[in-house]
Amino acid sequence: MNNYEYLIASLPDITPDWKDSGEMSGDAFVDWLREGCSDSDRKLIDFLREGFSAENLNKDFYLRALSHRDRFLREYFRFDLNVRNAKVEYLNRELGRAAGTDIFLTDENGFEEEARLGAVLGSGDILSREKGIDDLMWEKIESLTTFDYFDIDAILGFIAKLNIAMRWNRLDPETGREMFARIVKEVRGSFTGVREAADKAVS
Repeated sequence: MNNYEYLIASLPDITPDWKDSGEMSGDAFVDWLREGCSDSDRKLIDFLREGFSAENLNKDFYLRALSHRDRFLREYFRFDLNVRNAKVEYLNRELGRAAGTDIFLTDENGFEEEARLGAVLGSGDILSREKGIDDLMWEKIESLTTFDYFDIDAILGFIAKLNIAMRWNRLDPETGREMFARIVKEVRGSFTGVREAADKAVS
């Protein structure tokens, strides 16, 4: 049986400066989380991590993701697909290529962040655009896990945020550290709030 409360209470122990502090790496931390989950939940974590590798992001993967039984995975990768398609269409316009070039799958429903993403793609340098896109992704993860506290979707959301922070720790260590600090603050805040509410409910 999963002990989600214990796992989530342990999340803030991660640090971006593991090489100097002796703490475990981000990937090792996810492996530790995975070991604390049931076999069925490990499969969900493995699917999420599969989607972190660009080489796996093909039509077959997204078709599996968009019909996945887990709500977080289904909506996370729906948003990911829409973001990637928007980036490709932006390049198509910039390079004078026909619309739809290199788009292998589309989401007919569109997405509510489309206008904001368009503004991000049309401004700033490449690094600023990537940061803006990841900020939108972070917000999407937040919205998908708003009411998930001690369940697998809370774990999946944390891993998705951790993946963003790890990427930025490679691209720009200062930004990476800021993102790690943000994760710690968010997790501690949500955990403390839920525990206080639970204590009041039983008192």
